[in-house]
Amino acid sequence: MKLYVLQSFLTVARAQSSSDAAHSLHISQPALSRQIKDLEEELGLLLFIRGNRKISLTAEGLLLQKRAKQIVELVQKTKEEFASIEDNVSGTIYIAGGETHVFQILAKTIRSIVSQYPDIHIHLFSGNADDVNERLDRGGADFGLVIEPADVSRYDYVRLPAVDTWGVLMRKDSPLASLDAVEPEDLWNEPLINSRQALKGGQLSSWLRIAPEKLNLVASYNLLFNAALLVEAGVGYALCIDNIINTTGKTNLCFRPLKPTLESHVDLIWKKHQTLSKASELFLERLRNIR
Repeated sequence: MKLYVLQSFLTVARAQSSSDAAHSLHISQPALSRQIKDLEEELGLLLFIRGNRKISLTAEGLLLQKRAKQIVELVQKTKEEFASIEDNVSGTIYIAGGETHVFQILAKTIRSIVSQYPDIHIHLFSGNADDVNERLDRGGADFGLVIEPADVSRYDYVRLPAVDTWGVLMRKDSPLASLDAVEPEDLWNEPLINSRQALKGGQLSSWLRIAPEKLNLVASYNLLFNAALLVEAGVGYALCIDNIINTTGKTNLCFRPLKPTLESHVDLIWKKHQTLSKASELFLERLRNIR
């Protein structure tokens, strides 16, 4: 399975047209079709469904698309790491992380690096703890930013000097908006939009003092932006951390903290015994100094 063939496969999948893909790749359509046919024969699978106007991926094609993206990203990352072995520090630092205002600490570190080393670039990937762990484990990220109750025992980590505060995102005209803080019993009979990671970890479940199956859980989320749109539409109350969604100005949303207070630590993690690039070592050193 050749890398250039995987890149051609990804181009066809993205364009949904072999002629458009061939034009983008600057090769003839018959040559591209031969690459795809050879790939299907090598795998013994049908990757595309050919329609009259466009082509689409089969279930097997969707799986290969996911893996091919990972392979191409890893190859690119490897090239950049070897390129950074020169005297001048360069390359890309790949950071996967969840939504948290604590990222501001990383942002300050990144600013200090890129202003001094213009050949260092940063690539960010947003996701929950499971997404971050997958990226780290397969080599698609150098560092991960995770929020409690994420398990960091398998990784080296730095605990950042700030915490996230949990609360409820709601419409300003909601009954609970009149409260200064939200207590567990205030939520027992309300429609809730919950963070899958938080309830799975048990931290939020313990605070609620009620079994999750007894709650009116109408939706769940892994990243908050779309969940906030559900809140704004009146679907329910979102259990979330503060300072992610802007609740100032003309927005219809507001945030109320939990009572008693519930806070989560935030950790920067990376694989144990990992050989870091010079750029990544510099990032980690600067981060520790900025704390």
